Amino acid sequence: MKSYFQLGDVFKYFFRVFRKPDPNAPTSFNLKMMHGINRISIIMFLFCLIVMIARAIMR
Repeated sequence: MKSYFQLGDVFKYFFRVFRKPDPNAPTSFNLKMMHGINRISIIMFLFCLIVMIARAIMR
């Protein structure tokens, strides 16, 4: 049961997706677009989470 609630890999991905790409890693257009969409979705999620928390506090 404990292994289901480990969030280390999730936080590692957050930091990995926002750092500079490795110049030695193979890149393709599809991979760049996937990482771009992931960045946008992470930023939108964090923004909405902040708005929801702010609205809950204001009530």
